[in-house]
Amino acid sequence: MTRLSTITRRSFLLSSAALGAIAVTGTAVHAAPSRGGTATLLLSAEPPVLTTIAHTAFNSVYVSPKVTEGLLTYDFDLNPQPLLAKQWSVSDDGLRYSFKLRDGVKWHDGRPFTAEDVVFSIKTLKDVHPRGRNTFLNLVDIETPDPLTAILVLSKPAPYLITALAASESPIVPHHLYEGTKVAENPVNLAPVGTGPFKFKEWIRGSHIVYERNPDYWDQPRPYLDQLIVRFIPDAAARSIAIETGEIDLAPSTPVPLSDLDRLKGVESLAFETKGYQYSNGVSRIEFNLEKPVFKDIRVRQAFAHVIDRKLIRNTINYGYGEPIPGPINPNLTKWFVADLKTYPIDLAAAEKLLDEAGHPRGSDGVRLRLNLDYVPSGEPYSRGSEYIRQALAKVGVEVTVRSQDFATYTKRIYTDRDFDFAYEGMSNLFDPTVGVQRLYWSKNFKPGVPFSNGSAYSNPKVDALLEVAAIEVDPQKRVEQWREIQKILVEDLPALDIVSQPELTIYNKRISDHTLGGEGIAGSLAYAYIATA
Repeated sequence: MTRLSTITRRSFLLSSAALGAIAVTGTAVHAAPSRGGTATLLLSAEPPVLTTIAHTAFNSVYVSPKVTEGLLTYDFDLNPQPLLAKQWSVSDDGLRYSFKLRDGVKWHDGRPFTAEDVVFSIKTLKDVHPRGRNTFLNLVDIETPDPLTAILVLSKPAPYLITALAASESPIVPHHLYEGTKVAENPVNLAPVGTGPFKFKEWIRGSHIVYERNPDYWDQPRPYLDQLIVRFIPDAAARSIAIETGEIDLAPSTPVPLSDLDRLKGVESLAFETKGYQYSNGVSRIEFNLEKPVFKDIRVRQAFAHVIDRKLIRNTINYGYGEPIPGPINPNLTKWFVADLKTYPIDLAAAEKLLDEAGHPRGSDGVRLRLNLDYVPSGEPYSRGSEYIRQALAKVGVEVTVRSQDFATYTKRIYTDRDFDFAYEGMSNLFDPTVGVQRLYWSKNFKPGVPFSNGSAYSNPKVDALLEVAAIEVDPQKRVEQWREIQKILVEDLPALDIVSQPELTIYNKRISDHTLGGEGIAGSLAYAYIATA
């Protein structure tokens, strides 16, 4: 077996005090972290569950890793680093992943952590996790030659797998509390028990969660914080005020209106961090419902592409944040991103001609089509962006009704009821396009009722074949070329119109240090975070 190049003595040291020195964010670096204090983390919406073993709902990724850990964590370049696994190796054929687990790790209820917990968790992720079904598709067995060794055995290679083992994506849960239950309905999801740096204390619905320091954490002397409070503030204006007045220490995922950022940048106590989103890599996109007759005609989709201005959305709607993207991949995923894809220049005359050819002439009132646009209720850019899209399409005779709704209603409308024409939404590329992008275009992932899947109902046999080949290709350069070809076809077929990379940043109070030390950012454990003393 060939050990991964990332497994070096330096990698092992990253799980010790050495990591605390890698304060590559904008935070102050102190010679020795301070013990004690309470930090407050802000979320714009309350998560439905507190662990991600069977759920990937918005914001659950920020709370789950504080209690429940993964086998690995990742640096800013998404290189794997030790967490519950202290060593790992992958066979030359890519079919066996061996993990040596830490000794002496205990669950918060005092039971020892062993390989059996890994077996149960990984198999559960494969069975019930929305993305785990694909991530662990090729998993056929997990061997446990001893209590601290777990070997994942695959039928086919899964080159993305080594990057899929973070706490937020693939949490390891206590099998003694889940085994024999319906995992998605287990009450432990609402009062989690983990191996992580913080213990769950209470959840006051509609208000906050309280976590307390785990005094028996395996990575002493961490965590440094005595307490972590997670507050839910659904009102954007109230979030801005709470951040500005010092009530909040950490506010991830650009939680305020973009129009407020310049003002907040003038607040002396605040700072801004753009790193820590390499594991998510969000994009904004317009998704067409290809089950609707109007959008079955590619000329209509092309006409929309000639009208909707990515650069205007970036510069005006997003106040200059994010980057226009020609295809489905965020520029942060540098080796996968293709900058020279085909684009559709803004050309209203060309759009009018295409709509005429598609059989949609202007009526006596000047209207060609009447359509509904649903936007994801995930912040100001989507509501403001939808209003711009409505105004832009009106210029070519398309009358758009913009519909707003809560998150549950939105997901049901798009993915279960299929009661939409087109949608303006955000999606995460995640850490590898096979995990984050394939789900949106693979015909086999058109699954009504399953959110954040192939909502357009797109089907192209050539794309399917390329996606399936790329998912098992062990040659990195070949995978890159396969994904280049996939992207070239997608911008020709236009099942979706990709707009901009999401403007993700963390607003934080300068009193808190070492909160963003790798690609997971605030969605990591915060074991190294501390309140700086004067």
